[in-house]
Amino acid sequence: MSAQETSREKHSLPHGDVGDFYDCVYYQATKDGQLPSRHLRRLARRFEPWKGRRVLDVACGAGHWLQAIADCGAVPAGIDISQVALNACKTALPLAELHCGPAEQLPFDEQQFDFVSCLGALEHFLAPEVALREMKRVAKPNARLLLLVPNAEFLSSRLGLYKGTLQSSIKEEARSLPEWQELFESAGLRVQSRWKDLHILSASWIFRGKFYQWPLRAAQALALPFWPLAWQYQVYHLCVVKE
Repeated sequence: MSAQETSREKHSLPHGDVGDFYDCVYYQATKDGQLPSRHLRRLARRFEPWKGRRVLDVACGAGHWLQAIADCGAVPAGIDISQVALNACKTALPLAELHCGPAEQLPFDEQQFDFVSCLGALEHFLAPEVALREMKRVAKPNARLLLLVPNAEFLSSRLGLYKGTLQSSIKEEARSLPEWQELFESAGLRVQSRWKDLHILSASWIFRGKFYQWPLRAAQALALPFWPLAWQYQVYHLCVVKE
């Protein structure tokens, strides 16, 4: 089977198969009680104040980002295709409004949220353009949308040193930064600002995997702050709804 045929097959996967992958493979080792990382807490402080603001995190996973902003006073809601991940999220945030389902069909009324986020997940959705339009639909007119996406021009990938994440076995579609911006604009969003994702500047990321990979991971983590935006692994996009 050609790469193009394989790509089409992954695009045509039913959401049930995707949910099974995340339940049985990706989130299999998820544990309750894990706290938000220092990186997520710094990110939360960037958008203060949170008190009383309704926030939806799309593909919320185990809820670490929702925990970080809930600790700052936000009113959290989340959706994820994995019930296993949502069970962990519910343990951490028993009062949060949580739903299990695909991002392409958000179970919320229009203009409900002050802030909508989707961090490191859009590239895995079966129909990202549909999911973006859904995020726009449930966002208030003055809401901000925070999207974290991978960059197809990531330098390590161009050098053949990076082959994708575990999730590439089910669906992973990185785009260049201009391609992401075009997608966001086609969904009715305007990019206000962009910045580097430097979460890999941590011991937990560097010392993950086989020990012989650690030097290369450390070198990459230390180089990333000096690389231009066009070479980054992931990039944050802060968006607003187009008028």
